[in-house]
Amino acid sequence: MTNRILDGEILDTRLDDDRLYDGVRTRRILAFVLDYLIVGLLLIPFAILVLLLGLLTFGLGWMLFAVLAPLVALTYVWNTLGGRNQATVGMRIMGIRLERLDGQPVDGMLAVVHSVLFWAGNAVLTPLVLLVTLFSDRKRTLHDLLLGTVVLRADR
Repeated sequence: MTNRILDGEILDTRLDDDRLYDGVRTRRILAFVLDYLIVGLLLIPFAILVLLLGLLTFGLGWMLFAVLAPLVALTYVWNTLGGRNQATVGMRIMGIRLERLDGQPVDGMLAVVHSVLFWAGNAVLTPLVLLVTLFSDRKRTLHDLLLGTVVLRADR
């Protein structure tokens, strides 16, 4: 593996191959939709548990409904994107993965921060998050630029 140094940071040069980024933007959007559906399906059994907990605690357990969706989604991201495949289930289906520019593996905390920045960016700067991919190198989104990550084709 060859590396280069930019601004004191060692970068992985194998990530410079343009073929790794063919169709990544479209695949990312489709992977997001798939992951959104998966998280929605995962919410069903957890919602049933919270419902039962609420019945047992005379309604106090129902307060968990306020944080249920973010907890399920962040746990999903931590375990999939932060796992050994460095991709959520939707990303694996679409043949893409998240990598760090310094070549280190993506851990659970970086995966969660990546997801939180994505949602925060969409809440504040909705069109900018995807528009950045039209002008950035390697079709990186705003949160990719902030975290030093890149999404690339896993099949190349």
